[in-house]
Amino acid sequence: MVGSSTGKWELIWPFFLILILHCVAILLYTRGFLLTRTELSSFSHCSDVSHSPCFPRHSSDLSNSSSSPSRNLSMTDRVEAGDRNGRCWTRPAVDRLVVIILDALRFDFVAPSTFFDENMPWMDKLQVLQKLASDEGSSARIFKAIADPPTTSLQRLKGLTTGGLPTFIDVGNSFGAPAIVEDNLINQLVQNGRRVLMMGDDTWLQLFPNHFEKSYPFPSFNVKDLHTVDNGCIEHLFPSLYRDDWDVLIAHFLGVDHAGHIFGVDSTPMIEKLEQYNAILEKVIEVLKNQSGPGGLHENTFLLVMGDHGQTLNGDHGGGAVEEVETSLFAMSLKEPPASVPSELDTSTCKLDPNGTKTCFSSIQQLDFAVTIAALLGVPFPFGSIGRVNPELYALSAGTWNQPTINATNWSNLEEWMQTYVNVLCINSWQVKRYIDVYSASSVIGFPSEDLLRVADIYAQAQDEWTNILNNSFLSGNEIQDKRFDTSLFTLRKLIDAYSEFLESVAELARSKWTEFDLKMMGLGLGIFVFSLFIHFVAIRRATKLHQVSFPSVGDSGISFRSIFALSVVAIRACSVLSNSYILAEGKVANFLLVTTVFLNLRYSVKKKKMLMEVVVFLLLISILRFTVEIGLSKNAVSTVFMKGIFGGQITLIFIAEIMPMLTLILLGYLLYKTINGNSCWRILSYLLITGTLISYVFVALHWTLESDMFAKQLVFKGIGRNFAPQVIYAIGFGLLILLVFAQAFMPKEDAMNYGGILVSKTVAMLSVWSSTIIILLGRQGPLVSLGSIIGGWCIIRLHNSELDQNHGNVGALTTNPLPVTQWNLLAVCLFFSSGHWCAFDGLRYGAAFIGFDEFILVRQAILLAIDTFGVSHILPIFGLPFLVSLQYPCFQSKQAKRILLVKLLQVFLIYGLITAMTTMFTIICVTIQRRHLMVWGLFAPKYVFDVIGLILTDVLICLASLYYFCQIEDDTTQDRVMKKCSSSEKGL
Repeated sequence: MVGSSTGKWELIWPFFLILILHCVAILLYTRGFLLTRTELSSFSHCSDVSHSPCFPRHSSDLSNSSSSPSRNLSMTDRVEAGDRNGRCWTRPAVDRLVVIILDALRFDFVAPSTFFDENMPWMDKLQVLQKLASDEGSSARIFKAIADPPTTSLQRLKGLTTGGLPTFIDVGNSFGAPAIVEDNLINQLVQNGRRVLMMGDDTWLQLFPNHFEKSYPFPSFNVKDLHTVDNGCIEHLFPSLYRDDWDVLIAHFLGVDHAGHIFGVDSTPMIEKLEQYNAILEKVIEVLKNQSGPGGLHENTFLLVMGDHGQTLNGDHGGGAVEEVETSLFAMSLKEPPASVPSELDTSTCKLDPNGTKTCFSSIQQLDFAVTIAALLGVPFPFGSIGRVNPELYALSAGTWNQPTINATNWSNLEEWMQTYVNVLCINSWQVKRYIDVYSASSVIGFPSEDLLRVADIYAQAQDEWTNILNNSFLSGNEIQDKRFDTSLFTLRKLIDAYSEFLESVAELARSKWTEFDLKMMGLGLGIFVFSLFIHFVAIRRATKLHQVSFPSVGDSGISFRSIFALSVVAIRACSVLSNSYILAEGKVANFLLVTTVFLNLRYSVKKKKMLMEVVVFLLLISILRFTVEIGLSKNAVSTVFMKGIFGGQITLIFIAEIMPMLTLILLGYLLYKTINGNSCWRILSYLLITGTLISYVFVALHWTLESDMFAKQLVFKGIGRNFAPQVIYAIGFGLLILLVFAQAFMPKEDAMNYGGILVSKTVAMLSVWSSTIIILLGRQGPLVSLGSIIGGWCIIRLHNSELDQNHGNVGALTTNPLPVTQWNLLAVCLFFSSGHWCAFDGLRYGAAFIGFDEFILVRQAILLAIDTFGVSHILPIFGLPFLVSLQYPCFQSKQAKRILLVKLLQVFLIYGLITAMTTMFTIICVTIQRRHLMVWGLFAPKYVFDVIGLILTDVLICLASLYYFCQIEDDTTQDRVMKKCSSSEKGL
């Protein structure tokens, strides 16, 4: 026997072929599915408005208008005259803008608790905003802002500034946002002479690298850090409010977002952050009001306090829940109260608070933010914006126009405002129509022609009505200066409705048809994926031939009842992803199917009166996993915060919660010692592995002690820092992994007579190398999840070993029973969900990426996040698969046994990979069918991304595992010789 690569590659080359096919299929399908809207290179300019139909075109009228005093011009004349005097599109309603962004600001953080069924602890903390909005005659209002999913910060900032809908592929850029290349609000401000000052979240600087007059960015991805970004904003915000070197100030706070990610909404750190923000806003408003008098620095300043998205009670935000897409926007003008808006444009909802004060809030789409702010500041609307100038937000600044009109005493403020708003809507609609025309002509697919004709008809009707009004407004001769819009409120309302209908139709069309799916590319990718499944089946059949024996009855076992049952379970789980409800409940589905398979074991155990304890233990474990899926264990695990919430702060129970993970860690160390110790073949290596892993466990316990509120205060060595212990653990784990690779390449030839025992030792060694890193990333739940995986694996192996006994230990069985492999796969899925992960971007535990580090480095943090996400669901189960083979035949020894066990291991890896591939294929079919579904970006697309990443990771890990476990195989010259040896060895048993 030699360490020939010929024998090894003879067995494992299908793994690499399948990996290549999956990569090609997923790459092609992803390019077709995640093709998003085309970003146009066009930009809006001041001069563009002269081509719009929103202004008079009669030259004689223009000359008369220009020769008359500005105070004698109609509204459209004044806008056009303003454009000739260097203004753009609309006259600016405000001079300066202060935007304070409180990241992940839920709507119920700002709105009074009277608007909700239950008064929660985090409500009514931002009282300064509520008071200003409820004051009679106030120029302030609270808005419920509706975001478009997905709601990661990058998409929201991009959507807020471009006025377009978010694109799903940008989610992957949230850890390294590219600069925005399409037209946007920040670019329009800079191009038109506005000075923009930014402070806070450094994502702004990544999106707009060369746009800010001054910037004070702070790192934003360390979710454990609640204060660095906020303190930086505070440091620069208040001095800036006294300076006149900016026109737009943006301060982006992150404390609430990070507090939600780490502690949840219902937590003391969250409430403390909200109270801190209330104090900050009180001071900001005081500074603005003190300088808002005539000639003051903030005489015409507009204040916005807003969130970019909301968050769930667990602090997550991906766009799948109402709490995530609903955020708040508080707007306040420092001028006199604005004119009221027509009732049909008023979306406000009002209630009385306990003190009897009337408080109202309105609604706004975040899609409308960019164009509304552009109209207020008097800059061109971003070219790609499809939003509508929000009437209520725009009306808050109506009191700042203060422009004289002819016969003003005969016209109400409402009519004056409506005339202005109609003109703005005309420009708004013209800009949107221009954009969709250019987009449809430039994009590969564009919008469907029937939809374009429909919205074009709506626009034409509105524009005809506008033209009639415009023509009636400009009479010949001297009548021009004595006539204004010869309209009634009814006509103005009708025109506003027409333009609003057009803008709403375009937004609806964009939401339903925006993504440009390349069906040919998607079909090609899906076809290659189906072909890869065919190759998978061929590889399994090939493994069966390699393991062919001379017993015909055994040879027919490949289509046994258990095989059909296992295939049915896999098919049911795969088909479940075709329903959005089952995707949301995927962890429960996997748990139910796992229980179903155990009942087959229970039937056998009752019939044979053996292994009843293993069945009971397995069912109890599955029940616990079902409970942990329900409560979302990962966010709180057995942390002090979680236990305080459950046990009301009882010290004894909290102490048990602190100690239990450490006791479990000791048990894991003992099990590792008993398993590896005494292996004569790996004596030195075993000693190093045991020592290194146990030292890592000690540092895990040390790290938790330093993190604990109960112990850390009494520790004099707390000054060594909480980052030191995790870094030591990572270093030890990496060193042991290198040691295993080195030993694998240069260790002596293995004893074929005891290869089953050697395979067990190699598997335990690999799992122990990964265990400490995975445990510390999972937090205090890590040892419990690891122990659960050990117990579950032990039960699966014991149950199926007992069933093999009825075959008298016949290792020559033709095929590996697929039922234990199916249970192994379902257990891995249950562990993924029970450890608090789920297939959505808000299911990523970002805090794990910063365990041991404070600064953000993309590659390092991405690796840690990947290990935390896929550790117990992919890394440990795949490297633990040899247990299904080696522990089923612990006493079988012969020279041919090694080859037989390796072929069986080949079958196990292939079956496991096939189960994962089948589920992923149905996910691909699902997103193909549901690509126009309302929840495609909030639910189906994240599920697709997680599944394809999980599949590729599974293939890669199987390839690496095959290189690790399949080394030093006997050099058989031909496949016939292998089959002959296998057959002869079986006949001799």
